[in-house]
Amino acid sequence: DRSREGILTAFPNVIWMQNDQNIGFAKAYNRAIDKAKGEYVCILNPDTVLAEDTLGHVLNFAKNQSNLGAVGCQLVDGRGVFLPESKRNQLSFNTALLKVFGLDYNYYNKNLTQDEVGKTSVLVGAFMLMRTDIYKSMKGFDENFFMYGEDIDFSLRLRSAGLNNYYFGQAIAIHFKGESALK
Repeated sequence: DRSREGILTAFPNVIWMQNDQNIGFAKAYNRAIDKAKGEYVCILNPDTVLAEDTLGHVLNFAKNQSNLGAVGCQLVDGRGVFLPESKRNQLSFNTALLKVFGLDYNYYNKNLTQDEVGKTSVLVGAFMLMRTDIYKSMKGFDENFFMYGEDIDFSLRLRSAGLNNYYFGQAIAIHFKGESALK
């Protein structure tokens, strides 16, 4: 689709990495962030679209936090409906089991409204912003996860290291859930 040529022409400092096969979410991000030179990195699914000011708002918030693990934002689907997985609680066996059966009593963090800002245990991998050195110090995503679950694991490892994960409900991104899984 000639996107590579367009991006490299418009942004000559971009490092283009392309895999010959699907190596999975965790490995792909780990390889890319290994080459990252910026102070911050943003994990962003290919089926996610940011509002013009989303990244700036989240980055400004992140810069003012001490002991920061990662920051997520308010995710909505293609119809504008809030996606509650934007902010989740720490999982337990019972919580996960109930979620499998469609009961989400303690799965989502309901202590924060969708527009609020505050600490949360687990962020969704569709959008996570953090300092690059934090990502690297945590050894990135666990590559035993091909796709799905690595964001939960990473969020919990950040918290286990004594860092705080934040939900920033004042910035919005559209997540066309499942579109990246189709490819």
